[in-house]
This record gives sequence, C-alpha cells and structure tokens, in this order.
Amino acid sequence: MADNNMKRESRRDYHGRRSTNSHVWVKVIKWIFLVILLLVVSGIGLFAFYAKDAPNISQDQLQSGGTSSLYTNDGKFLLSLGSEKRIYVKNKNIPQQLKDAVVSVEDKRFYKDRLGVDPIRIVGSMLTNAKSNSIAAGGSTITQQLVKLTVFSTAASQRTLRRKAQEAWLAMKVQHEFSKDQILEFYINKVFMNYGNYGMGTAANYYYNKPLKKLDLAQTALIAGMPNAPVAYDPYLYPQKAKYRRNIVLKTMLENDKISKSQYNQAINEPISKGLRPRHANNESKIRKIDDPYIKEVVAEVKNKGFDPYNDNLKITVNIDQEAQNKLYQLANDGSVPFTNNKMQIGATVVDPNNGHVVAILGGRHLPSVQLGLDRAVQTGRSTGSSIKPVLDYGPAIQYLNWSTAKMLDDSKYVYPGTNIQLYDWDNKYDGMMTMRKALEQSRNVPAVKTLAEVGVKRASAFARRMGVNVPASSGLSVAIGANASSLQMSGAYGAFATMGIYHKPQFVSKIETPDGLTRNYDSNGVRVMKKSTAYMITDMLKGVIKRGSGTNAKIADLYQAGKTGTVKYSEEDLDKYPSYNSTPKDSWFVGYTRSYVMGVWTGYDNLKDGTISGVGQQSAQLIYKSMMTYLMRNKPNLDWQQPKSVIRARIVNNSNPPEVASSGGTWQLFVRGHAPAGIGNSAASYDEDDEETDTNDDNNNTTNSSTTTESHASSRRQNGTTTQSSSTARSSSSSSSSQSNAQSFSSHAQNSESSNDEEHHDQGGSDNH
Repeated sequence: MADNNMKRESRRDYHGRRSTNSHVWVKVIKWIFLVILLLVVSGIGLFAFYAKDAPNISQDQLQSGGTSSLYTNDGKFLLSLGSEKRIYVKNKNIPQQLKDAVVSVEDKRFYKDRLGVDPIRIVGSMLTNAKSNSIAAGGSTITQQLVKLTVFSTAASQRTLRRKAQEAWLAMKVQHEFSKDQILEFYINKVFMNYGNYGMGTAANYYYNKPLKKLDLAQTALIAGMPNAPVAYDPYLYPQKAKYRRNIVLKTMLENDKISKSQYNQAINEPISKGLRPRHANNESKIRKIDDPYIKEVVAEVKNKGFDPYNDNLKITVNIDQEAQNKLYQLANDGSVPFTNNKMQIGATVVDPNNGHVVAILGGRHLPSVQLGLDRAVQTGRSTGSSIKPVLDYGPAIQYLNWSTAKMLDDSKYVYPGTNIQLYDWDNKYDGMMTMRKALEQSRNVPAVKTLAEVGVKRASAFARRMGVNVPASSGLSVAIGANASSLQMSGAYGAFATMGIYHKPQFVSKIETPDGLTRNYDSNGVRVMKKSTAYMITDMLKGVIKRGSGTNAKIADLYQAGKTGTVKYSEEDLDKYPSYNSTPKDSWFVGYTRSYVMGVWTGYDNLKDGTISGVGQQSAQLIYKSMMTYLMRNKPNLDWQQPKSVIRARIVNNSNPPEVASSGGTWQLFVRGHAPAGIGNSAASYDEDDEETDTNDDNNNTTNSSTTTESHASSRRQNGTTTQSSSTARSSSSSSSSQSNAQSFSSHAQNSESSNDEEHHDQGGSDNH
C-alpha cells in the first residue's frame, strides 16, 4: 500500500516538473520570437532609414561608362582618366556563350532571383563578415554590381551597412524597372577592361580584333573573367594569371551545365596567346604624355585611399598647375637646356612646401605616347650624392648636438672604420680644418662622414625618415654622401627646411567626390620634424651653396633661395666595363627652394651603356632648376626667411676654435641660443625652443599622419572630420608679417641688394660639381 502511494506521488512530481519545464520553454521560445521580431523590425527600420537617402539612378547612368574625371584646384577639367574607349553592344549581339560565362562566374542564380539581391549569397556573406564592422566579403548579385559601378565607390572603406542597404534598395529598383537581359547588357557594357577600355565588346576588339560573337569559348571565358581584376588578368603582362582566371570561369560554366566536359577540356588546353593581337603603340591610351607621369601618381594615390579610379565614376581634384607642368616638360625637351645626348634622362618634381601640393612632375625626356609609363621622378630611387648632406648629416648635427655654422671640421685623410677603403673628396684633395658652413658650401665629403659618425646613423636615420627619406638605421657611414631617394622624396624633405621645420607629405590629390554625393578633402596639416633653429641654419648655409659654392649655376639674381648639388661617381665595377667614364659623374642632382616652391632634379641614364654625364650635361640639373624656378617665381613675392629668436648671428674670427667674436672682419656665423661663445649678448638667455616646437621625437608616425581627411555628404552636408587650414602656412609666415606686407613679386621688383643680415665670408674658395 505504502509502495503504491509512493509511486503515485513520484508520478505527480514528474508530471509537475515536466509541466513546469514546458512553461519555461514556452517563455523562452516567446522571448526568442520577440527578439527575432524586434531584430527584423529594427532591421527593416534601419534599412528604410538608409534607403531613403539613396541617390537616384537612371537608364542613362546605367548605360554610361565608369571613367573618372580629373579637375584642377581651380575647377578646370583636365581629362577623363583612362581616355575611355567603349563599343556598346546591344543585347541581340551579345552571344549566349558570353552571358553563360558571366552569369556562371559572377551570379549563377541571376535568372532565378526576383529581387535584384540574393538572400542566400547575403547570408553566406554575413557569416564571412561576422567578425567585421564593415562589409569585407560580398554577396553582390550582378544587379548590385551594376548599381555599385554606376553610383557607388568600390572602395573597401566605403563598404558600410549604410552603403550596402542603399545598394540593395537601388538593385531592387533596377530589377523592377528592367528585364534580366537589359541588366546583363548594361553590366557587360560597363565593366572596365584595362587600357582605357570599357565593356566586353570593346575588350574583344582590343585583345582579339574581333566582335564578341566571333570569339571561341576560351577567349570568351578570358573576357568574362577580366572585370574581377583587369590589370592583374592582363593577358599581355600576366599571361599565367590570365590563364588561371580563364580556367576558373570555364570550371564554373562546367559546374553550371553550360558547357560539356569535352568543351571544357579543349578550352583549358588552349594557349592563352591564341588569337591575341600583338601589342603596338596605336593600342595604347592617348593620355597626353606631358601629364602622363602626374596622372600615374594620381592613380596610385587614389588607389591607396581605397578607391578604384577606373570603375568608381569619381570626380578627382588634383594639385597640378598645368602651366607649370607644360613648362617643365618644355624645358626638358625643347633644347633650351643642354643635355649630353638624347639618351640622358631626367626626373624632376616641384612641390609647394607650405601644403605639400605637387605642382608639377617630370618623368623623363623624349617620352613616347605611353599609358602611365616609367616615372623617373618617383620610381627611380638613385643615389642622391651630396644632396643628402643637409638631411642626414648637418641637419641632425644642429638638431641633436647644437652645432653652430662655425663648428670646425677636419677635411683630412680618412679610412672607413673596419675597412681599408679610403674616402676621397671630389677633387681628390683634402683641405684641412674648415667650418661646417664651408664644408657644406664646398661639398667636402670627409667632414660630412665624420659628422654622421658623431651624430650616429640610427639617430640621423630617424631624422631623415621624419622628412620622408628612408635611410635604414643599419646603413654604413657611406650614406653620409649618398642615399637612394627619388626627386619627389628629396623635394618633400627640403620642403621642411623651406617652412622652418614643418614637413608636408607631397600630395597629388586634394579632393575626391563619388557619384553618391560623398566628398573627401585631403588637406595636409603638416608636422614639425625639426626645430626652427635647425631649419633656419641649414637654409642659411644652403644660400651660400648657390652664391659661391657648388651650386652657382643655379643662381638667380636677387632671388632669396637655397639649395644643394649632388653627384655620384661610377663604381670600380662600372669603370672596368667603361674605362672612358672615369672622372665623369653617373648621377647629377640639384635640390633647391624658395619660400614658395621646392624643386628636386635628378639627371642621369637608365642604362650604363647609354653614356655618361659629360660636358654641358654636368650642369643640366642646375640649369633646369634655374629656368623653372625663374618661371615659377615671376608672380610670387620674393621673401627671405626670418631669423627665429632661437638663433644668434655673430661675426666670428675666421677658423677660430673654439669660436671667437671678431671686432672686425671675420665671418658671420649662426649659433643655437644658449650655445654661442662668450661675449655675445644674451647668448645664455633662458629660452627652450622645445616648449613651442613638438613632434621631433624619433618615430616614424608623424609622416604618415600628416593629413586631415574631411568627409561630407551632399544630401546631409554633415562633416565627419575637421577641415583644417594648413598649419605650416600660418606658422611659417607668422614671423615674417612685416616682410610680407611690403613684399612685391620677384619679377616686378627684384631686390637690389642682399639682406643686411647676410653673411660676409672671407674664408671661401673654389667651387665643385658636387
């Protein structure tokens, strides 16, 4: 009896617990349902919120090409990037084989979806992007890709939820308004196919000299696969990559039952070169060769900012001064500046040091009609010769060791430590003790190497790196007289001297506008990379290089300017091959600047066998600079640099060591305040320049964070950044307001005499080609 009661009680407990558990699960399911419902409602609301600001889209836009347009800073149209070529092919002339190839590789459910978006692909994409705050992997249909190519940027940084929602909304609108065949027609005619070609019909003509309907299966697959990466899959430049992509398309066609196994096997075994027309000059883009090197750098910079300049329909504002660009090209090609021979080449860059704008760039002489060819101003990292000395040797010595321009240095026999390699000066002589000023003006090598040894390569490397010149910290002391750099890098570095220590990274692009109304402004704020005293003292010495040193061929009468030469000799190995090259330079440089412009010029040869820089060619770099700077400064104020309060100027007894103040005669020299010789009033006054000047620490971050991106949207005009006026313009000009107020343009009123502060030298002699 008792056992029966216990059993009944146990059953009641069991059923009670089960009932309780059932109620709990019902509540959990309800909550899950409510959460899902809330997420769905929220998602719909968020989608609607984003979609309402979506840009309009029309048939004309869907049928247009994807080329970007370039404009100058004053709003003038420059050119259409890629010089778009497009043969529009109507649907009736698009072979079914191409449609099958495109659909198989891009969107195999294209004909099945009724929305313009594919939920299955989107779910797969969401799983891939679960750990990302942006849309990194795509679930885009062909319709969405068409929308993206028409009105949106393809930049990875723009693949946000907002953009993706607008893209989906517009895809649904396109799906509703146009048939599948129309959408596929728009897409096939819009995609970029390299070399300025838009549309697959254009590509068929360019690569095979045939219409689409006459391509075989393998050729069709190549064309269908190129839009994914048209440069990477270029059959001329990268045949193996092109073949790989073609075979992927063929495999998807086989898997999608659009071709048979035998067709597949035959096509994948077809050589990628079959039927490919030869490349010739007439096939190349007609971009004007004058602007070609500049446009090459614009394309690279736009890509680095995350945009696709060929497919994003961008309006790109660039910093080019077209008149200056034309003038620079003219000077190098019209015979007004002599070169040794027609094979002697040049790379030159003109930069506004106050904001980093690249005004003009020259990629070479006698350029063919090429599409974005070799740009020697940027791509040619040749040894700078002695033009590196202010950046790597004497600048750091003033910055870190507080050296004065009167610092005595020994130009005597020198052997690199740990070797038996003797260092010679350009004239194979040694001049004994001399001031740092004279060593720089006369471009003596031994004092420069000894200076770098005292500063330390690691510290000097950090100093140069902040100015955009990368010299490995592990380098030997020989970099004191030559480090690899481009004219663009050297122009940027010297720009920091021109602005009293503010570095602006050179920039080709100032603004990018996308079809959906997004505007991004790129303004360089500049960073202080050295003390005012360092920049001013280097500039003061470099004035002397042009007046009476190695750069006299660059002298422009009455113009306040500074600069440095650089020459590079041939190696022993080179001379073994070409003994006649002895005593002639391999590379010749000049980098000079005013307060308005800085210009770096390299001259030399692409190939050793092409010749050597002899005769008049040894002065070409200086003469190009002189002619160009004269042109640039014709309507600019001729402003001198104003001595900062952190610098003391004193007349010093020649070659005195330590420096002694001269009662008469002697040479004007500069000292960092607090480090001047006894007898100079206020030389030990309390003044810490670092209190007002920052960002001089040894790091590599300040050159990469030197620009402000201001973003605005046409529909809301909201700014997601801060528009910042170039800070160096204000800082570098604040100390010279009095001179600016009275300044006149260089061409209208040249100064009749040198500044009263200019140094008088009595310890100078000779000049060199260094």
